[in-house]
Amino acid sequence: MTPPATPDEIRAALARAVTVDITTIGRRTREPSRIEIWMFEVDDRFVITGTPGRRDWYANLLADPRLVVHVKDSVRLDVEAVASPVVDPEVRRAVLSAPSTRWYRTQTTLDDLVANSPMVELRFPALGD
Repeated sequence: MTPPATPDEIRAALARAVTVDITTIGRRTREPSRIEIWMFEVDDRFVITGTPGRRDWYANLLADPRLVVHVKDSVRLDVEAVASPVVDPEVRRAVLSAPSTRWYRTQTTLDDLVANSPMVELRFPALGD
């Protein structure tokens, strides 16, 4: 299958993907670090979050917000992105209340998630973000 080429095709591929790989740059090593993670689209925002606790991917993105999202499901696609920490409690609550993030609410309370979860919003230059 031909990889998506237009912004609309890229957005559609990103929106279909839940389990993706991301490559960040290590905050100490400055070496690429690739992990598998969940990415969600909530209210037209692409977001990566997790349960409360220390996360290397989050620390890496705070030090260097550039990353590559690797879609690996129906198409293979590598898309450059820039991450911004989500700090607004209302946005955090909206993301963590969405049906797609239901699993996180089985791990701890919504209030704990909103207060303590690592969370970044991704912007994709290929989409004009």
